[in-house]
Amino acid sequence: MVLTLGIMSSCEDLTELNKNPNAINADDGNVNLLMPSVLGPAGRNYLSLGLENMAGAMQFIQHSGWGGGTNAFAWDAQGWEGYYDILRTNELLIKNANKQGLSFHEGVGLTMRAFLFGQIADLWGDAPYTAALKANTGQMENLYPPYDSQETIYKGVIADLKAASALFAKANTTGINSASDLYYKGDNAKWEKFANSLIIRYYVRISAKSAESKAAVEAIVASGKYISSSADDATMDFTGGSSDQWPLIYTDEASSTRVMACEAIINQMNKTKDPRQKVWFAPVSVRWVKDNTISGASSKMLVDGVETNILPDWINYQGKTNVFTRLYNPNDVTRNDNEYVGVPAGMLSEKIHSFNGCPNGAQGRFNHHVSALNRMFMDGKPKAGDMLRTRFVSAAEMRFTLAEMALKGWNVGGTAETHYKAGILSSLETWGVAGSYNTFYESVTYNGTVEQIITQKWVASFCNATEAWNDFKRTGFPVLNVLVEEARAPVPALRYGYGNDELNNNKVNSQAAIEKLEITPYSGSIGKNSVYSRTWVLQGTGKPY
Repeated sequence: MVLTLGIMSSCEDLTELNKNPNAINADDGNVNLLMPSVLGPAGRNYLSLGLENMAGAMQFIQHSGWGGGTNAFAWDAQGWEGYYDILRTNELLIKNANKQGLSFHEGVGLTMRAFLFGQIADLWGDAPYTAALKANTGQMENLYPPYDSQETIYKGVIADLKAASALFAKANTTGINSASDLYYKGDNAKWEKFANSLIIRYYVRISAKSAESKAAVEAIVASGKYISSSADDATMDFTGGSSDQWPLIYTDEASSTRVMACEAIINQMNKTKDPRQKVWFAPVSVRWVKDNTISGASSKMLVDGVETNILPDWINYQGKTNVFTRLYNPNDVTRNDNEYVGVPAGMLSEKIHSFNGCPNGAQGRFNHHVSALNRMFMDGKPKAGDMLRTRFVSAAEMRFTLAEMALKGWNVGGTAETHYKAGILSSLETWGVAGSYNTFYESVTYNGTVEQIITQKWVASFCNATEAWNDFKRTGFPVLNVLVEEARAPVPALRYGYGNDELNNNKVNSQAAIEKLEITPYSGSIGKNSVYSRTWVLQGTGKPY
């Protein structure tokens, strides 16, 4: 008995001794320190998604090597741990802000919870939501929680955004450190517009399934409290610090050839003489020139018209003073001799290197006859206030969205044409070419079709291809074709497959979610968990294919 009591006493003492008096109490977490720990990673993740996997799906870019996720939709087993990691920190932000009566910080937390869970629902479909973020309770069922339906998550997202909007409307500035707000520097009014714009985004996302979408969107538009001017765009700067790097940086010839312009966006911009093209993409470094008189299909490289064995230096080609060309005989070969050239979506990586007659078709070599991203992306040295930013929600997105809704008969404060024009102008303003609006508009004059509105919205979503992807799923526009060389289907994929951790350890719940998916003609042997299967929001709509 004495021994037992002694052991119990020792255990109690050890428990006390094992408490670290210097440990940080999460409940004491400073909201102004927590906030950038949420905003920064959320912004970088969203940008990376919109510049890589989704940029490939929506045919802004293609990767010439290691491009399975970008070119071929190799999304079969995607983990969502990064999203839930940020959400755990965000829950602490919401909790501490609420406890301290800091309405601004709580509103930021609710907005970001909605933003992150909205992406999870967009990408995967059903997912842990109401029972998520509770693993620290020690209960086994919270380690592998049940999944909520995509419908439930979307409704929760909208509810959080409405609550956040109401908190921002209080205009309470207590406790705000503007440096901790990486998006709006502590501006309640702009955050309110951001939250309301996300509400519009998600009500439109589910509009085929929601009877309340129309009235809800009309009410926000009537209030005027949404992002309608490019000056209020929700963005995050990249300053180029060691932990604040732009995701796409060309450091050598091998990496420079990884990211190439895609044929779909280049053909669209060539057709309409789009002034944003010169901002986003580089002209080909060696342009083809027709010459019926040459012997053979093509000539050697020419520098200022003189044959040479010299190739343009990959790192300096965008600032070159010499003019590099090659002659080709159109009777013998077909070449794309435009100033800007893109590669077809879904082409095998090894073919991309030699596409359009490039003579040095080896992986890691620069294709001189295809456009790359422009030099500001290539340098990877963004400065505060410049164009290299995460773009969460823009006035262009909102205006094109309202143009589409106006066509449906919604009362959204203007005609479809008015919003369409405003969307184009807002995007041109964002990219510094607003002076070209009148000339450009002549080539894209409003024709009253949803396809035209969504096509111009797609173009304007450069750097934010994730929203273009969601629009494509909902509307089927723009019409995009994929070569069945590297990809498995001639169309873009519709979702991420559940990750291996869920499939192996949360089997019952993940399998229940998989069973609710709807196969399409492209789901193939993978079945319901295919990246080509429909989630709830698309089921019964016949979209996008």
